[in-house]
Amino acid sequence: MNYEIREMLPHDDTRVLEIFQQGIDSGIATFDTELPSVESWNTSFLNDCRWVLEDDNSEVIGWCALKPVSKRDCFRGVAEVSIYFDNKYVGKGLGSVLLKKLILDSENHGFWTLQSNIFPENEASIKFHQKNGFRMVGKREKVGQLHGEWKDLVMLERRSPNVF
Repeated sequence: MNYEIREMLPHDDTRVLEIFQQGIDSGIATFDTELPSVESWNTSFLNDCRWVLEDDNSEVIGWCALKPVSKRDCFRGVAEVSIYFDNKYVGKGLGSVLLKKLILDSENHGFWTLQSNIFPENEASIKFHQKNGFRMVGKREKVGQLHGEWKDLVMLERRSPNVF
């Protein structure tokens, strides 16, 4: 099977949110408990650095995008990574292809640090990020509640060697 990475387009919104819903349903991918509206999703992510991965049938099977970590100018080059795959495609090695594209594009847009905050029980995602050049910088304890339970987050980051 062949796969193609392309820029995320407005007509991808429905499929992107369907895949995000799978992440919500997993209970280990996000603090979100309800699917946001298309408008809310779009305003929370940067307009640049949005990518999808399609299969042979031109169906979106995964996506990635960046969120700003702050509105302060001094942090303009720091963003948080979101990357999600349809459950049928998790663990097939496709995430690295998509994340590498996001990293390259983020550097072209002047980002010097990418970060990701992951629930400790999402060990596969932590290993995936580490395999792709992210390092663990710490654990934030009881940072928020999900379904009434306090959750920790493992913070990982990747510092670009190309953007200064």
